Amino acid sequence: MITPLAERIRPKQLEDYISQTHLVGETGILTQSIKRGIIPSMIFWGPPGTGKTTLAEIIAQESKRPFYALSAINAGVKDVREVIEKAKGHNGLFTPKNPILFIDEIHRFSKSQQDSLLGAVEKGWITLIGATTENPSFEVIPALLSRCQVYTLNAFTKADLEELLKRALIVDEELKDKSITIKENEALFRVSGGDGRKLLNTFELIVNSIGEDTIEITNEKVMQIVQKNTVLYDKTGEQHYDIISAFIKSIRGSDPNGAVYWLARMIEGGEDLKFIARRLVISASEDIGLANPTAIIMANNIFQAVSVIGYPESRILLSQCAIYLATSPKSNASYMAIGKAQAAVKQTGDLSIPIHLRNAPTKLMKELGYGEDYKYSHDYPGNFTYQEYLPDDLINTPFYEPGENAREKQTKDSLHQRWQGKYGY
Repeated sequence: MITPLAERIRPKQLEDYISQTHLVGETGILTQSIKRGIIPSMIFWGPPGTGKTTLAEIIAQESKRPFYALSAINAGVKDVREVIEKAKGHNGLFTPKNPILFIDEIHRFSKSQQDSLLGAVEKGWITLIGATTENPSFEVIPALLSRCQVYTLNAFTKADLEELLKRALIVDEELKDKSITIKENEALFRVSGGDGRKLLNTFELIVNSIGEDTIEITNEKVMQIVQKNTVLYDKTGEQHYDIISAFIKSIRGSDPNGAVYWLARMIEGGEDLKFIARRLVISASEDIGLANPTAIIMANNIFQAVSVIGYPESRILLSQCAIYLATSPKSNASYMAIGKAQAAVKQTGDLSIPIHLRNAPTKLMKELGYGEDYKYSHDYPGNFTYQEYLPDDLINTPFYEPGENAREKQTKDSLHQRWQGKYGY
């Protein structure tokens, strides 16, 4: 059996590890933890192919700890308990460093499987390192999450990918026997999508497909070979991002046919249903928002339902939600408003809060006039009275601009009437 290139050149020590300098650079938090010999339980969260498994192995190697690994795809509670029993055997008088248990794709573990880890982590029998491509806030039980540090790994940059290819050409014995010239690398990087493992797998595929000792790699050659060998849908690669993009853009463009088609492509490709449902929640707010506030309720309910029902019935729920969102009126006013407000904050900094809006819990604050001129809206007709709510430097700055749909047109008229032209648009 031929070992893949990504495995053949997998770094064994921290100095050979590429990328994630915020964690493993000279002042990185993990670098410091390894130097001090204090390794907490942790979860690595990031896209595929960013070095999560490699980093876990290096931490174990450099801290001189026993290393056990499980994949959540094929491991059950029984497997977890067996590994924990083995790990407990290393916790003796002469082995003070507890073993590391690495669990790949920990988000695939059920609640009961995650529960089985709690005791071992609490008692210090193991140091847990989990790896996930999904937000651990959604996928890891709170009790376990509270006992772990969460570290985010970023997709590889162009410089990282260049360094990875350079390392492969220098380190790998099989590649060193060939004369390889990378004349163009844009197609390689585009296909990889920031996934280091996919970059190396694609590079090896191209080299093997050409099958010569002297090889020149161009964008055209890469695309010819890749298109011939790729599968219909890779839920961890470029099509994962391209198809979800086409799906959301179909909803945004009010095309239910397009939305359902791209939904079907994801379902048939084995995409995580909760990933799709989360994107629907985002779309309901970003693209529909105040034009139809019921959309976010629908999307959130669908997400909750998908979380407990599963496949195949969930495909019906996702279809219902996708069609509802696609046929809803659209508004990105909320999305634009928060963007403008954040830009103003970054530009102007911490502007002084108007004194009439300040809290006055102490006598001194009351003497200084905090909250003194504040007008309590419910004391006025229609529960409204004119007063300023923005810092002086931002008075009359428009952040929210209602969209051109029936509901927000009513909102626009109401604001214009109440604010005497301030919201005149």
